[in-house]
Amino acid sequence: MRKSEHYKPLTPKLALNLAAPRSWVASLFPALFADFYCWQQGLGLTWGKGIMLLVACVLLQSAVNAMNDYFDFIKGTDSASDHVEVNDAVLIYGNIAPRSALFLGIAYLVAGAALGLMACRGSGMVPVVIGIIGGIVILLYSGGPIPVSYLPIGEIVSGVVMGGLIPLGIAGCADGKIHWQILLYSLPMILGIALIMMSNNGSDIEKDRKAGRRTFPACIGRAKTLELYRYLIIAWVSLVLVLPTALLGPIGLVSVICVALIGRTAVSGQLARTLEPEGRIATMQGIAINNIMLNGAYVAAFAAGFILEVFHG
Repeated sequence: MRKSEHYKPLTPKLALNLAAPRSWVASLFPALFADFYCWQQGLGLTWGKGIMLLVACVLLQSAVNAMNDYFDFIKGTDSASDHVEVNDAVLIYGNIAPRSALFLGIAYLVAGAALGLMACRGSGMVPVVIGIIGGIVILLYSGGPIPVSYLPIGEIVSGVVMGGLIPLGIAGCADGKIHWQILLYSLPMILGIALIMMSNNGSDIEKDRKAGRRTFPACIGRAKTLELYRYLIIAWVSLVLVLPTALLGPIGLVSVICVALIGRTAVSGQLARTLEPEGRIATMQGIAINNIMLNGAYVAAFAAGFILEVFHG
């Protein structure tokens, strides 16, 4: 741990790096999907609420990232030898006080919660309860005596909470009702986010075992993790190709076209990853690109469906 007199002030650039913008795909696409789903299905979500909830989700994602960096740093889990990028390891390379990251994370959390509550006005308790559940998970994910990120359920929890609860909460904010069916159509988001976690944990097996972290990959080993990883990518692609057409009809083929035109190389490249520590940076960059390509194609289909509804309306 560095001495306090050596710390530098937290600059806006470092604050942005702690928010980890490249990871925002984990919150942006579930929120965008939910917005377009609500508009396409006529659930009554206003443009103002849709935008507010989108920003709130990004702020909450930023809170997770900043607090996760703080807790990993003070527990000695992260170090300069762990094949991390400079911009993704602010507390290691930025030379700022660790508490600055914690306070920033709390600020992101408060701002995101406040904006979410403002958007929920007039929608009853359904979206509020869903938001509270998400907030509790955020706090328990990196903090607490046994953080969720240290357990074999990290992939499932992050995928379901971000990929599933975000759309469920936004749909609930539209009309105050629980729309369980949106969880089915959120499966590509759930898988994409879970695979971000699996990419990270699969590349950090040795480091995590040494630190006492019982992540899912650390429990089953790299060979089984890699096998499951590739099966899940194939399942993810299949859902992105099938679900839009099942719900939207022919306009859902927009997703198929987008994947065929711009997603094939990204998918094949990720299937070739070995999840070795030395390739961690490339693996994490690759899974982020795949989320943009695949879940972006998925959202594009629902956006096209909404546009079609507008013209027909």
